[in-house]
Amino acid sequence: MMSDTRVTGSVERGRRLAAGDFLFAGLHLPAPGQDIWDLPMPSEGFEAAVHGFEWLDDLTAVCDFHTNRLAQNWTHDWIRRFGLGAGSGWTPELTGRRVLRWINHADQLLAGHGRAKSNAFRRSLSAQTVFLSRRWKTARPGLPRFEALAGLIQGSAALSGMDSQMRRASRALARECGSCIDSHGAIASRNPEELLEIFFLLNWAAAALQLAGRPPEDGHRAAITAVAPVLRSLRHVDGSLARFHGGGPGTVDKLDWALANAGVRGGAAWRQQLAMGYARVAHGRTTLIVDVAPPAATANAHASTLAFELTSGLHPLVVNCGSGEVYGKSLRMAARTTSSHSTLDVEGYSSSRFAAPSGAFADSAERIVHVPANITLERNDYNDGTCIVAGHDGYQRRCGLNHWRRLQVDPEGNKVNGEDVLLAASDDGRKRLDAFLSAQRLEGVPFNIRFHLHPDVEAEADADGRDVSMWLKNGETWRFRCRGDVQLAFEPSDFLERTSSSSRATIQIVLSGFAMEYSTRVSWILAKARRSDGVIPEDELLLE
Repeated sequence: MMSDTRVTGSVERGRRLAAGDFLFAGLHLPAPGQDIWDLPMPSEGFEAAVHGFEWLDDLTAVCDFHTNRLAQNWTHDWIRRFGLGAGSGWTPELTGRRVLRWINHADQLLAGHGRAKSNAFRRSLSAQTVFLSRRWKTARPGLPRFEALAGLIQGSAALSGMDSQMRRASRALARECGSCIDSHGAIASRNPEELLEIFFLLNWAAAALQLAGRPPEDGHRAAITAVAPVLRSLRHVDGSLARFHGGGPGTVDKLDWALANAGVRGGAAWRQQLAMGYARVAHGRTTLIVDVAPPAATANAHASTLAFELTSGLHPLVVNCGSGEVYGKSLRMAARTTSSHSTLDVEGYSSSRFAAPSGAFADSAERIVHVPANITLERNDYNDGTCIVAGHDGYQRRCGLNHWRRLQVDPEGNKVNGEDVLLAASDDGRKRLDAFLSAQRLEGVPFNIRFHLHPDVEAEADADGRDVSMWLKNGETWRFRCRGDVQLAFEPSDFLERTSSSSRATIQIVLSGFAMEYSTRVSWILAKARRSDGVIPEDELLLE
């Protein structure tokens, strides 16, 4: 059995695993010298990561004698303990994930072993593939089912006598593409990292089918063709994905391999289009990605409408907090609110509403039940850069105000001019605002405009509190300046990563004010130094 390695893990994580430092699903468990299958399983996510063999990628990335032997021992120990159907790892998605990794790293896992262990490996692999052929339908639609079907296709291709299972799985995968991926290459969750995982599995399955002499179904190929330009649009210039709707930055190597293997060329057109509800602006070494669509009414979507991320070269500057999924319910919910994104919130409320818990349906608090009904977008690309103007009515029912945001990026990517507007745009909106102001004794509608900074960014405000200097790790200097009746302050923030056992502390720039009129405007600018001494000429910081 020959493997064609398509997954590369993290050398750093592999070395930590070899030292007995286990980190899965955001939980850290130091246990030097302990077998991975003897560990206590502190959460379902931790246990799923272990039985899904995600650690195998990291151990084989180190590729020394100790880590290779560890990968072999842990794999054959799993076969001995669970290989014929026992244990919690026997779900369709985990089995598919495990089969893919076993075949991907088969050469390393079987090297130097005798016939007995090699035969046990093949018997277990066969049992898992047969299990997938019978149980893939029980996996949840979406990513779990794609994992199960991709594992079934790869397992059927690697084993003899399973051509019929491979044909049925190939047709099922094409049907799943048609039901989960629209003609524009988007998925309902609007989670960029989830789209990457699906795209990677589709390419992996296509490669296995082609190697077996069976071309992928039309629906399968069409999905790959549609998704590739979307993922290109959702990448920052550093190769990472925009962090929206529970998704992280993804794995750059994984995305590079999938895009290269897909063979779908990306011309200039994909840069101009709206991709899965996101607008991307790329000039010079700067990328700006904005969420300009409503979230899905699901238990995982974020209230992030009009939020943006900004990356300069290899260094993120403005980010969203990310997914708090592995840090418990309270932090997970906090990460989904508008205030955890780089956009404007009114009174601390979110632009989309989450259901209130009630009785036996306490988990309903996690589901978005009301999203902005009207979202508008206008994009203009000129010789002097790109301007995006977008708006939504997520706060209209509460106080009569709509949020409009203008973002203009210059051709070199050195300057972003922004403006946030709260506007009572209709007679009904003005009546609602008047009623709100009367109830608040004319104190105004409190709002905050937030710019969450990446934890690697150092920031310092001037004495007047209107100007912030920011330094990236490569020494690059950016400055932020605002105009309007607002107060500028630094507030603590959290940067959430699934691969870390705790959130990373960072800061956010917050502009706070009160909307007293039918139109309230706040202008701001982010500008990068062009001079080697880090000084930004004052004329480049003038607000338009």
